[in-house]
Amino acid sequence: MMKELDCRKMDCPAPVLETKKCLENEPLSQIRVLVDNDAAIENVSRFLTYAGFEVGVESDGTMSVVEGTRDQADAVKLSSGPTGQPASSSESSDNNSSAKIMVMAASNKFGVGDDELGAKLMINFIKTLKEMGKDLWRLVFVNHGVTLATMDSAVLDDLHELEASGVTILVCGTCLTHLDLMEKKAIGQTTNMLDIVTAMQLADKVINL
Repeated sequence: MMKELDCRKMDCPAPVLETKKCLENEPLSQIRVLVDNDAAIENVSRFLTYAGFEVGVESDGTMSVVEGTRDQADAVKLSSGPTGQPASSSESSDNNSSAKIMVMAASNKFGVGDDELGAKLMINFIKTLKEMGKDLWRLVFVNHGVTLATMDSAVLDDLHELEASGVTILVCGTCLTHLDLMEKKAIGQTTNMLDIVTAMQLADKVINL
């Protein structure tokens, strides 16, 4: 099933929200989103990629078309509920596929109390994430957690191993800018809260630290 949305003259995040609403209403194997600004192209493309589409962009003058395609078997409605788990219209889901688990770290220390102990626990926690294998889908750093993705981070080598294994690492650009760490970021994709919230909704489970 194919759907076309006209999201021209809309500023982000409106084009993404309209696309998301459309995918919540019906399972689609193809969707075309008409946009007219660079932010919409980038954010709609990223959202559709998260949702399992192969994405292409065609531009013609002031208008661009972000087109997403996927196999009909993968065409499920997105849940609008808080769990972020897709609501399949059939029982054809692949039971052997890995869960999509997202870990979001908002601190560079684990728990409260002794800061030195908290830092040691966080280092061990990041190392342990490697044991999750393919279930670990996204690792997201926000607030003071973004310091873990900087050049002087004690877990940088472990994060490089995770990224090399296929884990997508997202780092909040607003947090990096606020803490004056943008130039020190050493790993991960600089992102924004719209992308982070989108990833939370598409994940099967979110673990918050």
